[in-house]
Amino acid sequence: MQVPLARLACPAYQCFHALQIKKNYLPLCATRWSSTSTVPRITTHYTVHPRDKDKRWEGVNMERFADEADVVIVGAGPAGLSAAARLKQLAAQHEKDIRVCLVEKAAQIGTHTLSGACLDPRALQELFPDWKEKGAPLNTPVTEDRFGILTEKYRIPVPILPGLPMNNHGNYIVRLGHLVSWMGEQAEALGVEVYPGYAAAEILFHEDGSVKGIATNDVGIQKDGAPKTTFERGLELHAKVTVFAEGCHGHLAKQLYRKFDLRANCEPQTYGIGLKELWIIDEKKWKPGRVDHTVGWPLDRHTYGGSFLYHLNEGEPLVALGFVVGLDYQNPYLSPFREFQRWKHHPSIQPTLEGGKRVAYGARALNEGGFQSIPKLTFPGGLLIGCSPGFMNVPKIKGTHTAMKSGILAAESIFNQLTSENLQSKTIGLDVTEYEDNLKKSWVWKELYAIRNVRPSCHGVLGVYGGMIYTGIFYWIFRGMEPWTLKHKGSDSDQLRPAKDCTPIEYPKPDGQISFDLLSSVALSGTNHEHDQPAHLTLKDDSVPVNRNLTIYDGPEQRFCPADTAFFTKRRSLATPC
Repeated sequence: MQVPLARLACPAYQCFHALQIKKNYLPLCATRWSSTSTVPRITTHYTVHPRDKDKRWEGVNMERFADEADVVIVGAGPAGLSAAARLKQLAAQHEKDIRVCLVEKAAQIGTHTLSGACLDPRALQELFPDWKEKGAPLNTPVTEDRFGILTEKYRIPVPILPGLPMNNHGNYIVRLGHLVSWMGEQAEALGVEVYPGYAAAEILFHEDGSVKGIATNDVGIQKDGAPKTTFERGLELHAKVTVFAEGCHGHLAKQLYRKFDLRANCEPQTYGIGLKELWIIDEKKWKPGRVDHTVGWPLDRHTYGGSFLYHLNEGEPLVALGFVVGLDYQNPYLSPFREFQRWKHHPSIQPTLEGGKRVAYGARALNEGGFQSIPKLTFPGGLLIGCSPGFMNVPKIKGTHTAMKSGILAAESIFNQLTSENLQSKTIGLDVTEYEDNLKKSWVWKELYAIRNVRPSCHGVLGVYGGMIYTGIFYWIFRGMEPWTLKHKGSDSDQLRPAKDCTPIEYPKPDGQISFDLLSSVALSGTNHEHDQPAHLTLKDDSVPVNRNLTIYDGPEQRFCPADTAFFTKRRSLATPC
């Protein structure tokens, strides 16, 4: 089976493109654009501008090659790989022939996963009981746990008592990209067909409305949406069940939410942005196995967020450090990236980094809604696993173990249905409702239910500190058994205040040794983008960035994106992307 290799999209390129557009129209914005103003065409995607109405596409061969599998999995992260591996394990145990295909947008498995995470090995132990013998790259058991509240100049230590979410006894600091790569090797050894470099671009449906499979992205398209001479159509992959493991806020999952009304009975998802760097530090300052978390400065108490600093034992004095900011903040002038850079200059952090070298930078979105924001997980022809629906344990700052367990449970449920002698389906695509039932009986559901009130408890007068007090009383003492469930405040974007009501934040200039600018940071992110290639972000309405975002909020995209302005998708009410 031959499929054209997908090209990787680079957020940096989109940032520069969007900034250029903004600069071109700033003089007009000074007089506030009206809704009737003419705006340039930014979006070229065929979902907004259909190809059958574009003369440039006349005569282009749009036929796609189609292939058939029993199960197709979208996304080779911990959840997708766990589902794939577990399916083939069950097939081998029961001597069944089940074809499992897994597509992943990264050119190599694991390269879209920035290293540096603290892993609860519970799900890994269930999936691969012999993971140590198989050489899983878990090289750094946690040996020291520290937590503190930062003021501008001081660090106030907070004891981590047994049973609190931040207690990491028995966990491992890992290079998650290496673990994902290792899991990919295990999946392939079990017989999973793994296709890196193929981004799932479109959901396919049967005539009865059930999911039929996916189509990978077309290649050979110009920036303006016209076909190149090298244009090639993507591949169709059909399956009895399609598993969506895209990660946080995946574009296919958003379509499924709308089509099957999967979010009808849950609260809106709330998000965070996590920024991360890898450093090689002075060996004298290296403490392998140390886990350090902080809250407080440079954020105020009403802005949810915090930091982590992990010392890995990977043969060199490597540390992973990062900063998380909840996207329900109020001031549009806040820049998560610059808050991260400022945090590194704190007197309790900077000495660790002095004399060291930054070797990698990256960022990712996080689902923080927890129990209250979990959507319906199954629909005819498919289901959602991992960070796509959102199983992150927010106070633990961990979601890998719950994502993996969801993949395991999905695989077991799918296998039971595929091999059932009494299989009866109302639709062509199988509706594996057993998966959601099994998840609710699992330790994942119990864990998320117990911490369900921690994140929304931070919305009170005391902010983050009120959440810490709530956690100490109701989680540590009562283990989340309080007879009420708090609600989130609503969509993140609804919390943002107009720029005229807020004070601009003056950030210090980066020194190039401890703190850095965005351009040099993105250069370390490993992204790659061809110049004459369409934007990977799709706006429903090209006028929104100027008429709404810039006019009302002074263009927050240039600040809340970890690569400047490409982060429209996480504040979707502002930019209204597809």
